[in-house]
Amino acid sequence: MKTAIISDTHGLLRPEALAVLEGSDLIIHAGDIGAPEILSQLAAIAPLHAVRGNNDLDLPWAAALPDHLSFDLNGWPTLLTHDIADVPALLTSAIKLVITGHSHKPLIEWRENCLYLNPGSAGRRRFKLPVTLALLDASRTALEPELIHLLP
Repeated sequence: MKTAIISDTHGLLRPEALAVLEGSDLIIHAGDIGAPEILSQLAAIAPLHAVRGNNDLDLPWAAALPDHLSFDLNGWPTLLTHDIADVPALLTSAIKLVITGHSHKPLIEWRENCLYLNPGSAGRRRFKLPVTLALLDASRTALEPELIHLLP
């Protein structure tokens, strides 16, 4: 199952990101979306899970989006929230995949038997941080994440 994970678009969905997202079975947006059109464009490519980020809180169109979401990703219990600081209060031992955004810093890290994944920021470059998203191959027996750099 090809899952594309994107975050911190802040109203900018780059053509480079769209090219990578094509052919995804599922797209996950980890918040700071920035504009409702971003969600429409993503949902036109594949089914979509999204949470709002701190920059989406005061935007009327984002009021219906959850702050966190728990779901099953091909047999992997998953927690999606924008800020990793919110994870401890939401985490249970059943969760095997934690997806966050917010920091604009990509992270792929196993912590015991749980994968923590932050795809970084796919929107406007912040400081000297990379512009990235992540692809995740979620089979029944393994999670195989890959960080994709969108700009040199």
